Amino acid sequence: MQEAAFAKRFRFWSVLTVISIYLLILVGGIVRATGSGMGCPDWPRCFGQWVPPTRADQLPADYKQVYTAQRVAKNQKLARTLAGLGFKQVAGEIFAHPTQYIETDFNATKTWIEYVNRLLGALIGIFVFVTAVVAWPYWRRDRPVFWLALASWLLTGFQGWLGSLVVSTNLLPIMVTIHMGLALLIVALLLYAAYRARWGKAEQELSQQLALETLGGQDDEDIAIATGLRWLLWGALLLTFGQIILGTQVREEIDQIAAAAGYGQRATWIDKLGSVFESHRTVSALVVLLNVYVGYQLWQLAIPVLRRLVIAIWGVLGLEMVAGIVLAYFALPAWVQPVHLTLATLLFGAQFVALLVLRRMVKLGAGPTAEVATPVTNYPR
Repeated sequence: MQEAAFAKRFRFWSVLTVISIYLLILVGGIVRATGSGMGCPDWPRCFGQWVPPTRADQLPADYKQVYTAQRVAKNQKLARTLAGLGFKQVAGEIFAHPTQYIETDFNATKTWIEYVNRLLGALIGIFVFVTAVVAWPYWRRDRPVFWLALASWLLTGFQGWLGSLVVSTNLLPIMVTIHMGLALLIVALLLYAAYRARWGKAEQELSQQLALETLGGQDDEDIAIATGLRWLLWGALLLTFGQIILGTQVREEIDQIAAAAGYGQRATWIDKLGSVFESHRTVSALVVLLNVYVGYQLWQLAIPVLRRLVIAIWGVLGLEMVAGIVLAYFALPAWVQPVHLTLATLLFGAQFVALLVLRRMVKLGAGPTAEVATPVTNYPR
């Protein structure tokens, strides 16, 4: 089947954007692990400049008080807006949380780590915009692809604004968690758009395999199994999402413990973690067991693309287990923390793509046998 030029162009930009978002998640993890989250106390500029300073003497003597006052003023405005919309409890937490009043010392290394993070974020904003532009041909061919790309662009803009709130609230835990959750949502939308844009090729592979299964008298049984597995895979996906959110909360506790200890005595940090860490460790066992079971069942369907995804899921899961063990038993090495987070988001992405393939397989298998047995050669109209 000849793939149209506009489809190749869209898939290139959507996949490039997803890869860039994963890179940004890795860099964001490095920012957290190095304590560079407040390397730039303002947003979108850094210490009031588009190119950050490299020495403290390039800043005014009262820079800490100036940027703290700016953050507090911005947070008060946000709190008043939220209170006016009826979110009085959230507004009170933002207004009263002590982190926003902390004065940030200038550190050139941390400033530039955070600045690189922002530059990458701005680049991704451009990538998502281009993805939305090249999705325009789908307006007449497969409108959901266009809407998915457009929604990703709009959410990326909102994510940038939310990033400014993360800075102004001095890494308020709830803001960091929402920021992470929204990043995963954008990844899911772009993956769905990229996969849907490839339906012509994907359906050809699936339909040919299903046709072979039908000749062997196994199609109905496999479709029934796939239908049940789809719900199990949804459960695995949501469990992974919840585990990532728990992980961000563990990270927030570690930040507080590290600050209280002056970023020393790393070997004692694990012992000081509370119930969130215990929950995170317990859920990790459930994530492993559920993914192993679902992966085994997917493998039995003998669909090549699903088997490749199972290998990816198990491979990422194995690396994630190793990273978790290293963190728990080797005093939380700073370099492992961003790797641990990035692997978790990769697991989420692989599960989501497997869910899309499984969903399409069920839909194809539920149709007439003649339709299933005929390769798809056109894009959805």
